[in-house]
Amino acid sequence: MRLDSSNLVFFFSYAIFVLLVKPTIAQRDPYVLHRCSAGSNVASNSTYRANVNSLLSSLSSHNQIDNGFYNFSAGENPNKVNGIALCRGDLSPADCRSCVNMTAFELLFLCPIQKEGIMWYMNCTVRFSNNSIFGVMESEPMRSLYAAANVTDVSGTFDQVLETLLNRLRSEAAAGGSIRKLATGNATSTYFDIYALLQCTPDLDEKECSDCLNQSIRYVPSCCDQALGVRVLTPSCNLRYENNRFYNTIPDALPPSPSLPPAAEGNGSTNSSVTIVVIVVAVVLSVVIFFSIYTCIYVRKRKQRKKAESVDELISAESLQFDFRTIRAATDDFSDANKLGQGGFGAVYKGSLPNGQQVAVKRLSKSSGQGDLEFKNEILLVARLQHRNLVRLFGFCLEGNERLLIYELVSNSSLDQFLFDPIKRSCLDWERRYRIIVGIARGLLYLHEDSRFRIIHRDLKASNILLDPEMNPKISDFGLARLFLIDQTQDKTRRIVGTYGYMAPEYAMHGHFSVKSDVFSYGVLVLEIVCGQKNCYFRAGENMEDLLSYAWKNWREGTASSMIDPALRASSTAEIMRCIHIGLLCVQENAADRPTMASVILMLNSDSMALSVPSRPAFFMDSIVESDTSLDRSFQASTNEASITELYPR
Repeated sequence: MRLDSSNLVFFFSYAIFVLLVKPTIAQRDPYVLHRCSAGSNVASNSTYRANVNSLLSSLSSHNQIDNGFYNFSAGENPNKVNGIALCRGDLSPADCRSCVNMTAFELLFLCPIQKEGIMWYMNCTVRFSNNSIFGVMESEPMRSLYAAANVTDVSGTFDQVLETLLNRLRSEAAAGGSIRKLATGNATSTYFDIYALLQCTPDLDEKECSDCLNQSIRYVPSCCDQALGVRVLTPSCNLRYENNRFYNTIPDALPPSPSLPPAAEGNGSTNSSVTIVVIVVAVVLSVVIFFSIYTCIYVRKRKQRKKAESVDELISAESLQFDFRTIRAATDDFSDANKLGQGGFGAVYKGSLPNGQQVAVKRLSKSSGQGDLEFKNEILLVARLQHRNLVRLFGFCLEGNERLLIYELVSNSSLDQFLFDPIKRSCLDWERRYRIIVGIARGLLYLHEDSRFRIIHRDLKASNILLDPEMNPKISDFGLARLFLIDQTQDKTRRIVGTYGYMAPEYAMHGHFSVKSDVFSYGVLVLEIVCGQKNCYFRAGENMEDLLSYAWKNWREGTASSMIDPALRASSTAEIMRCIHIGLLCVQENAADRPTMASVILMLNSDSMALSVPSRPAFFMDSIVESDTSLDRSFQASTNEASITELYPR
């Protein structure tokens, strides 16, 4: 966004706000969704945009938002901007002002050239539009957030009790006056409690409020059935229920304060004296601290853009979205004849699009361990990646309970189907295996260093390497991948997911992951490709050993050639031994000792490059376990959490 004089003032003000105010609010308002209009845009220095700036400025410059609601305008037609702010009815005036001020500043930067924008924070909503929105019921766009845990409904009455409660509160909220349309209440059972809050903007009449809330209530079964906590958000109303009381006592409504005068249209030369004072103060403060905070703000905004963790990005990716009927027809209604395979996430089907394009359709099952977070991850990450050694994502389908990913069809299935099959293994001579080793390395190097984003795959294994007709490898399954900033080197998680046997020790035991975690997984893959056996099912004569222990022992004893797949004995032993050496360098216990993928590529491409002596690999596989057993271990979190501890946007 170009920083003209009006935007520059807001940039400075926003910088101060983020540093001094937002950290204290973020703990109360951690969940946020937004939507910018996809229609015609305006120039950043246009009259309309100046009015948007003035409108949001007037909101943040005044302290009165009557009873948690405020509607306001700026400018004159055809550049007139209308705005609405609504806080949850039980908020104190101070908390309401803080939430609305933060939301207004965020919305200014998230929708820099759009004519319409809306943002939902946990406790407030702010929107602006060039259309008339006062007293107009709008239920679209509709968004939902839900808790990860489901209700344990032994009695089977949860749906009935919930529906009765929501309909009662709908009637109470709709019957509210022109100052507040809000209702709270609870219902109890032997097996569960439900606390709910329903609210409309008070400029709606009773029927409009009732219709808006009724649509939200009807949306709950399709988006969030049996969830312990749910929020349904629209421009004109919102609904929320949980199994714990989350709202405070509703304060008595106050009589409305006098309306604020509309902000002036144009370049700001006719702003009120109050606005001028605010701008002067903001500029003076900004000049003092600008150079010290600019880098901080730049990094923060870049992180927000790159992680892009809101559902609105799925909606905006309209060019990638397929109609469910098209995919159902392409797969012959997901017939068994078109089924390519089955995994923990669901089934994969072969399909043919109307243009003749052959595709692979990944259909997530309802019981899949791969949920909406992983589904969204694949769309947002893979759609932006283009490399010959990465599987290509054509699009997705999100309809009702259906979650579909549409990929290019990679005809030769996955590497494990060949490598660990006694018959098919003969198709993999050393030339092809070496090409696979190099291709996987190039794909990882692209993810780690050469793409627009730094991406950690976190689940690299033989079953996630697909082979094209020429047996070239393509890395697939980005459901567990994590996005890093370009200058970020590592991160930590409490939720460890992946496949036992391919996990780096620092990740499996402490949740630390980085590019070196992927390097470890790559090293395991290289050793598997050389010996032709699974890492936790390595057979040495009559004994069963884990692959890393066996490889290290033979390397130390100078008998590493004994672990080479017998089908490769006629191949170049020197080149194979070099790959074993590289594999052992990648699986060293200390992450800092492992090479980067750039170094691995150099080692593979240069026979004359000297290799360092590997240190002992990690030994954390003490017993024989299946290598495809997924590990999803959640660590104990703080008990002082909000009642909805995990919310997933849909």
